Amino acid sequence: MKINRFMIAAPKSGSGKTMITCALLQLLKDSGKNVLSYKCGPDYIDPMFHKKVLGVPSKNLDTFFTDEKTTVQLFLDERADGDFAVLEGVMGLYDGLGGIYEQGSSYHLAKVTQTPIILVVDAKGMGKSVLALIAGFLQYDTQHLIKGVLLNRMSKGYYDIIKPLIEKELSVKVVGYFPEQKDIGLSSRHLGLVMPDELSDIKKQLNETADRLKKTIDMDLFIDIAEDADEIGDSGNADVYNEKNIGNCDQNEFSQNKAINTVNIAVAMDEAFCFYYEDNLRLLEKCGAKLQYFSPLHDTSLPKDCDAMLLGGGYPELYAKELSKNVSMLNVIKKAFRAGMPTVAECGGFMYLHTYIRDICDDTEEQNKADVQNKADIQNKADIQNKADIQNDMNKSQLVGALDGGCHFKGKLVRFGYIELTEKHSNFLPPNEKIKAHEFHYYDSTDNGADCIATKPATGRSYDCVISHDNYWLGFPHLYYPSNPHFAESFVRKAYEYRRNKNGKLL
Repeated sequence: MKINRFMIAAPKSGSGKTMITCALLQLLKDSGKNVLSYKCGPDYIDPMFHKKVLGVPSKNLDTFFTDEKTTVQLFLDERADGDFAVLEGVMGLYDGLGGIYEQGSSYHLAKVTQTPIILVVDAKGMGKSVLALIAGFLQYDTQHLIKGVLLNRMSKGYYDIIKPLIEKELSVKVVGYFPEQKDIGLSSRHLGLVMPDELSDIKKQLNETADRLKKTIDMDLFIDIAEDADEIGDSGNADVYNEKNIGNCDQNEFSQNKAINTVNIAVAMDEAFCFYYEDNLRLLEKCGAKLQYFSPLHDTSLPKDCDAMLLGGGYPELYAKELSKNVSMLNVIKKAFRAGMPTVAECGGFMYLHTYIRDICDDTEEQNKADVQNKADIQNKADIQNKADIQNDMNKSQLVGALDGGCHFKGKLVRFGYIELTEKHSNFLPPNEKIKAHEFHYYDSTDNGADCIATKPATGRSYDCVISHDNYWLGFPHLYYPSNPHFAESFVRKAYEYRRNKNGKLL
């Protein structure tokens, strides 16, 4: 298949990859290209920018989550000859698992998909030293994929001087530069970029960025590099959801007549819950599920006739007060969960099922306790403790209550990075099989569960997590279903069984 493509990568995070990628996507879209984008790695938020703000189809590709063949299949899925793809890298170009392995890196993805690389270099404060930096990256490029360099945060005057030196000494094309933009930029927060719904003027900013970038780059050179990319794969085999990969999903009893036996999975989707991998949702559909989207913030009940709940990640802590006021929805979800409705809840969705969320750092609570203990006067101790209890209540938001206990802000990352999960007792996965996932959370639960073993792939360190029983899987890890499609198959089968038991027969 001939897909025109290039990857935007950089020596390190914070080099301007996202801003440059978004501007290029806008320019390509404006030029009439059938443009689409991919985000290297597990981050949800950059693809949300691409889809919501630019209207460009976008999803994740990750060479830790899937092997090389499956990654290529996911890349080609629903693509056509002549499509124009922009891949956005993650962290530094060569930064993979544990910061030392190739697997999971932008370079590995570029190598697997045979994608030319444009290296975005933050050149602010650098002179000729920028050549040494670029030379090092070129030397490390064993596949000779780096086809161009873009110099970010550089003045026109110095660009005119340094460009010919780079091209003469390093034999790599310089595709342009971008001066420092002090009046535009994408804000950030603890979980990467802020979400596009929170930036009222983001479209205006990105259009302005695209207009400025257009004046300082050679767009024809970008297109030439993309069109020179080799053909990749075989479109006839580009179905990652085929029978081999998803077991017997297309042959089991609940999918024999999908027009009759389709199950309905209620998927939480709003400002508070929006972190979903596109390929997870597609795999559920392939296994026979109809996805019914609902809002825990704004709706008062679950979708009619739903057979399972999928509560994804997001930022429930930012909307905790609003979520707690929607008592009708809290009660409906609690009732459905306790009635045995199959439920998968990840990170923010897991937090939502707790009795409460507390949005003040636990360190403050410990300091309050210490202050109480250090007071000599008994009555004063009681007064201080009462005030602390009142303050704690003010910082707690009551939520679903399907799980006892609550989630507390820790003021630092609790878990971060890739893991592989194995169930201690088989519920959603075949015995001894693994599913890959990613963790990134600043909140912690009073009970993280102990039904799975999480193993860090780079170090081998392991720990218990996840609450997993017959009909539910609840925990902080964000799962990637294509890494083990049996998980999606099991979830849909459990929804089918619930539907059958609920109605006494198939509908």
